[in-house]
Amino acid sequence: MNRTFRCVDGGVRVELRPNERALLVHLLSEVCELLDDGRGGESDTGDPFEQLVGILPPVDVDADAKQAPEALQDPALARLLPTGNRQDAQAAAEFRRLTEHGLRVRKRSSLDRAGQALNRRPPVVLADDEARSLLTGLTDIRLVLAERLGVRTEEDTERLSEALRSLDDPSDPRLALAALFETLAWWQELLVTALDSPE
Repeated sequence: MNRTFRCVDGGVRVELRPNERALLVHLLSEVCELLDDGRGGESDTGDPFEQLVGILPPVDVDADAKQAPEALQDPALARLLPTGNRQDAQAAAEFRRLTEHGLRVRKRSSLDRAGQALNRRPPVVLADDEARSLLTGLTDIRLVLAERLGVRTEEDTERLSEALRSLDDPSDPRLALAALFETLAWWQELLVTALDSPE
């Protein structure tokens, strides 16, 4: 049986097929691109401390209401970068200013680390930090897929499964997305087991 991830001396061995590894690298890259705000690793403020921690300049909440931030325009991105305060727009905007850019940079760095590790020549053995980056990356990919599939609760998952079982068209793209969503959940579970296994 293909265990997919296996604890070995020195880390976690990846036993995905080449096409599965290529798909996973592609998905990590896609989420990394989704998180790109065009600022790279730098913030737009002139304060060196704020640049260090990734704080962005103050925002005009009224202007934001007229021109919605990117995170609100794409629901999948909003799942990756949740609002800090749903009751207070000013507090939410300030929280986003203080945390969003740094969170994007950290997530993109983690996704990139996982993708580069998976791109190595086999046998691929992930160091602990690479395996944990991949685990986080799998979570982020599944959050994006869940949003695309309209899955937010267990009930949504059950409804999706029922709807897919009743589909007559095997070419329906929702079938492929749902299968991928389930496969990633399985891989995630196996990776957690490998990380928790004694060497």
